[in-house]
This record gives sequence, C-alpha cells and structure tokens, in this order.
Amino acid sequence: MKKIAVLTSGGDAPGMNAAIRAVVRAGVANGLDVFGVKGGYEGLINGLFVPLGTRDVGGIMQRGGTILGSARCPEFKTEAGQLKALRALNGAGIEGLVVIGGNGSQTGNYALHKLGFPVVGVASTIDNDLVGSDTTIGVDTALNIALEAIDRLKTTASSHQRAFLIEVMGRKCGYLALMAGIAGGAEYVVLPEVETDPEKIAEVLASAYERGKSHAIVIVAEGAKYNATALANYFEEHRERLGFDLRMTIIGHVQRGGTPSAVDRILGSRLGAEAVNQMVKGNYGVLVGEIKGDVVTTPLKEVVDHPKQLDPAYLELARILD
Repeated sequence: MKKIAVLTSGGDAPGMNAAIRAVVRAGVANGLDVFGVKGGYEGLINGLFVPLGTRDVGGIMQRGGTILGSARCPEFKTEAGQLKALRALNGAGIEGLVVIGGNGSQTGNYALHKLGFPVVGVASTIDNDLVGSDTTIGVDTALNIALEAIDRLKTTASSHQRAFLIEVMGRKCGYLALMAGIAGGAEYVVLPEVETDPEKIAEVLASAYERGKSHAIVIVAEGAKYNATALANYFEEHRERLGFDLRMTIIGHVQRGGTPSAVDRILGSRLGAEAVNQMVKGNYGVLVGEIKGDVVTTPLKEVVDHPKQLDPAYLELARILD
C-alpha cells in the first residue's frame, strides 16, 4: 500500500483536526502518500482529493471543526453513489481510506468495506453513540461547553427563583444529557432511552420549590420524546403549579465549536495514528476506539448493527443524586 486518504464526515467534533494530523503524520512516517478528501462523502464521489504532508497539518490541533470540511450526501446512501466513490478512489490510485466520524459516517464506511475497499474508521462524534469506544472524539469538549452553560444559567436562575429547561445535543443518544445532568447537579434529566412523564417533572420542580431551593435545573436531550420545547409547551398554561418561573435554553451547536480540550486532542492523536497502523497491518473494516484506556478495534459490522446503550450505573447515579 502506497496511497491512503482521510475523510471527515457527519457532524464536526472538536478533536477531528488532531485525528487528521495524526493520520497524515503517521502515514508519512510509514512511507505512505496521504490525501485529504474535501467535503466528506460528497467530495469522495466527486474525487476532491488534495495531497497532505506534515507541514499541511501543522498548527491545526487547536482548531475546532475539520479542515477537510463535511457535508450531507444523500447520494452516497445509494449503491450508485457508493460505486461512484469507489471509482473515484481507484481512479486516483488510492488504496485505503480512513473515515473519521460517527454512526452515519461509519455506516458509509462499512458500505465501502462490503464493496471490497480497504477502510478503517476513527470514532469521532459528540453524541458518543458508537459501539467500540467508551468515549469518542469531541465528547469531552462538548460536555465541558454544556457544563459551563449550565453553571452560568444556574447563577441567573438562583437570582430570579427560576427553573430552567436546558436542552443539549446528542441526537438520539442521551449520553451528553446524562453526564451534564450528573456534573451540573440537575434536578432531573430527560433522556431518549428512558420513558419520561412530564407530570413527574412537575412534581420534582414543585417539590424543589417547596423545600426552599432558589433554582431548579432540568437537562433535556434533544432526541427525547419530550424535548425542551415540548416540555415548555406542556407547562405553558399551568406554570404556577411548578412554583418556579420557567425558562428554556437550547445550547445547540455551540457545543460543537470552540477549542478542543486536551483530552480530545490526545484522543484524536491516538486514534488517528492507530488507524494508520491498522491499515498498514492489513486489518481493514474496523473502527478504532478507546475502551478502558486502551486503543482497540471493533468490526464495523458490529458498530453499525448494534446501537450503544447507556451505562445503567450512571442512570442509577443520576437517579440517586437528583
């Protein structure tokens, strides 16, 4: 193998650039020519390959997002689109592909693997919804951004005797909400994985008010059946029964931006370098992730076929501490 390419896809995650840098420099160290794919799978279909050397990736670790860019590509979900991407790779003489991204990205990666092309995935998504890695690239930064917002909102909530519904990202995975709720001292956490009764939330808020608390915080995962907007609408007509004046804040895409934490820079560096090592070894069709502090590989089929579950121990911890 002489030529490989690296692609970032799906939602950007802080630390992706560290992973790109590691792929390029580990590739060069192994005598490989490395190319970046501009614009995710859409760029792959259109053959948007740019050569990357060690200097090209200098000074990018501290930058959020991805220097390669990302884009939605419905065409790649079709067999015709996948075959076009395969022809583009073969036409450029590229012999292996590293895909840095989350569940949807690795599903696309697995499609190329099934077509016989050598691929390796790198676990990178703030949603932390990938089997094969305890924590994915971007999670630490996103969680700390959410936590800073929660702490700030708690300050103003206490000043005005208010309850806040704070919605965090995570798609259909409640990991960010669960961890933010535990670390932020929330009174209640609403998750996609756990059935939620709005009346139970009302009871919790009213109880906190009656106990003399100066504020109350409810962390809501965006993918929950009752997201923050739905809950605010539910309580709109009878807010007085909550005790607190109710406000809603959606943190949104600010969680994706900003400077990657040291944790995400190191994780991106470790996983990106190991992806190249696996490619050189000929271990294709796997996702590189971190489990119990060790860098490991998991077959892409297992990654895309089995949704990641929340740790019951953390669910119980949140229940005890609310």
